[in-house]
Amino acid sequence: MTPPGGRAKAFGLIGMAFGLGFVVGPAIGGLLGGLDPRLPFWVSAAACLANAAFGWFVLPESLPPERRMAFEWKRANPVGSLNLLRSQRQLLGLATIDFIVNLAHQVLPSVFVLYAAHRYGWGETMVGLTLAFVGICSALVQGLVVGPAVAQLGTRRALIAGLLAGSLGMMIYALAPTGSWFWLGVPVMALWGVAGPSLQDMMSRRVSPSEQGQLQGANSSSRSVAGMIGPGVFTATFAYLINWLPGAAFLLAASLLIGAAGVAWVVTAPSRADDRFA
Repeated sequence: MTPPGGRAKAFGLIGMAFGLGFVVGPAIGGLLGGLDPRLPFWVSAAACLANAAFGWFVLPESLPPERRMAFEWKRANPVGSLNLLRSQRQLLGLATIDFIVNLAHQVLPSVFVLYAAHRYGWGETMVGLTLAFVGICSALVQGLVVGPAVAQLGTRRALIAGLLAGSLGMMIYALAPTGSWFWLGVPVMALWGVAGPSLQDMMSRRVSPSEQGQLQGANSSSRSVAGMIGPGVFTATFAYLINWLPGAAFLLAASLLIGAAGVAWVVTAPSRADDRFA
């Protein structure tokens, strides 16, 4: 049986790899783009193909045949996979948190560049450096902070603390009068990374081994929906309030994360959850 916090730490290491890729990827893309505008896309396609080949030929199947779920088309589609999230009240509550979190995250790719250019006069170089700093802080949190945080706080409190840290980071972004103050918000925002692995740990413990893949598919479907809604919401907020409150989109995201923390407080309360949420 996986020890408490073990899955959260594993999810954190995955996040660390993502953070490192967030630093290295843009740098490689920039260098390749300087040689030919199409070259980054060809290299990305080759990397995806190599990744798929590695998964097919090298990675072993972790689930023995007798524990695998039979294939059914009604589950193997974006809508059908969401039915799993409705199978348990606690799982649905956790899925709601995941949706709100991913909706709030859409503010960063949607308005960050526009906001930084409008408020701080940043160009491509400063934006690139800031994204690299974000990636470094994210990788450090995922690799070095998630495990100890979950071990000390427990999965439930680590989740709530991570969501509140993300909300505080969003507020700093929204209210920072200068670019230097914005940079001070990056390490605070990075602590939001504690929430994701904790949430994934909780959700994965609510389903059987044969349903783990279906759970990841359902989560991906939910995040895709958030990805369709978020850009319109945050860009409209930024556009309508740009002259009065330029950081309004980040304040909206902060409010969403506070709401997610409130849902987490209720859904994972000891009276409603078992010791796996401790």
